[in-house]
Amino acid sequence: MSGEEPLCTPPLASGPNGPAALRPLLGTVLDALAAGAWARGGPLPGGGPEAVAARVADVLGDALPDQGDPDALRALVHALAEGAADPADPLCAAHLHCPPLAVATAADLAVSVLNPSLDSWDQAPAASALEAAVTRALARAAGLADALVTTGGTESNQLALLLAREAYGGSVRLVCGANAHHSLPRAAWLLGLPDPVVVPAAGGTLDLAALDEALTTLSGPLLVAATAGTTDAGLIDPLPEIAGLCAAYGARLHIDAAYGGGLLFSDRHRDRLAGIQAAHTVTLDLHKLGWQPVAAGLLAVARPGELAVLHQRADYLNAGDDTEAGIPDLLDRSLRTTRRPDVLKIAVTLKTLGRTGLGALVDQVCARAAEFAALVRDHPGFELYDQPAISTVLFRPTDATDDAVAAVRRRLLHEGRAVLGRARLDGSLWLKATLLNPHTRPDQLAQLLKLAEEGTPA
Repeated sequence: MSGEEPLCTPPLASGPNGPAALRPLLGTVLDALAAGAWARGGPLPGGGPEAVAARVADVLGDALPDQGDPDALRALVHALAEGAADPADPLCAAHLHCPPLAVATAADLAVSVLNPSLDSWDQAPAASALEAAVTRALARAAGLADALVTTGGTESNQLALLLAREAYGGSVRLVCGANAHHSLPRAAWLLGLPDPVVVPAAGGTLDLAALDEALTTLSGPLLVAATAGTTDAGLIDPLPEIAGLCAAYGARLHIDAAYGGGLLFSDRHRDRLAGIQAAHTVTLDLHKLGWQPVAAGLLAVARPGELAVLHQRADYLNAGDDTEAGIPDLLDRSLRTTRRPDVLKIAVTLKTLGRTGLGALVDQVCARAAEFAALVRDHPGFELYDQPAISTVLFRPTDATDDAVAAVRRRLLHEGRAVLGRARLDGSLWLKATLLNPHTRPDQLAQLLKLAEEGTPA
């Protein structure tokens, strides 16, 4: 081997030398984030998909070069930030995509550094204990007994249908409103269940009379899925009445509270979720009204014993003699095997802010939504759909066609001036502002409406 150049091994993030290796790299990342945001100059990059793709391609070049580039970290983080839709910008208000708290993001870095995996206790000793305690606490906040960490509402809803299927011995039929999240009928398809029964949603919420009629005529095991915070308008189904119907007809109840579940933290708004404790399963999602970096989903369950159906045996992960000796078995805590402890950022947030601190953030975004709705209502050029139930406001230019409404949104996106969503309710297309930034000011709400006005075709 004489005469050959010695190999240069890149430093590791963990271990005794990890902090020293990370510090200068973190400085590079933070500087590149700031420079990229400045270059973007707004809530999202201008020019549309082709312009953004061209800029990324120019920076990336050969994605797998023969020789490495020591400037790659700075250049690519800058490109990502310049080409991002920034959820912390008050004019970025389209989706249930929150700006993450700094303390939660810092905690998430620790997870990346230590790189534990929650598929066996010996890979994540402290993380497994932390997850068990925090998930139980969050489940109790909803009036249930335990919870699993998931990647978000889609996985949680799929798990809810799986648990229902197994609880009924192998089959169940989903009954949901037309306002239900798309992941529910998709989960029924993935699990090989009968086609769902879709009940009308009157005014955006599940129609109780139609549900009563459906439950009267249907036979066999049924799972009714209610929604606490619809994706389109943030509306909450009449949960106590739905729970009453489920009890009367012997149907199982799942509540998708991926959006509205955050109201549990608020003394002012918690009553909107009355009836949630009657559910067999509840979807929660703290990367919405919880200000967590993606992913931070949970499925809360009323009967922890039902989780046993998820259990698998793999000798290299949960050998029988190990579990008999007291080593925790983690393979009934998820459908996934390798999974990172997303619970750390949640735990740090809960411990740092407390319920009242998180509740104050919920109250702030709900108040901002009410303020924005008032601006729309008082503007002669716009029509308000209804008062916001949580923090979503639907509005549209007065007397505009659906094509004109869609054009407003696309024009603002292409110019990089604002990010508004879209929702179709009661036969019309609406612009959607989902307000999840508690730092948004009244003047920024006025600016958002002004931009929508300027983007409206004459």
